[in-house]
Amino acid sequence: MGSEQLIEKVQSRVGNIMTSACMLIRTERGKFEQVADNLGQIPEVKSAFSVIGRFDVIVDIEAAGIRQLARAVLKANRLAGVVYTETLVEVEG
Repeated sequence: MGSEQLIEKVQSRVGNIMTSACMLIRTERGKFEQVADNLGQIPEVKSAFSVIGRFDVIVDIEAAGIRQLARAVLKANRLAGVVYTETLVEVEG
């Protein structure tokens, strides 16, 4: 299943509701500041900051639906210096 098909499947279940996520990013050595700065070019990114630990940058993302969120995450994944990401989507219960 491709990424577009997965997005369609998830969207059909949750609809277009405001969606928030926290993205954890591991960068190339010494690239954390550059990655954090470049994340600001993605409109859905509300904040991005460097941290110490297993990950180098933490990102808060808000989007008008899962499709828009997925596109923002894919843009972040493609930034120069990004090695690995993990995205944690907020759930309300």
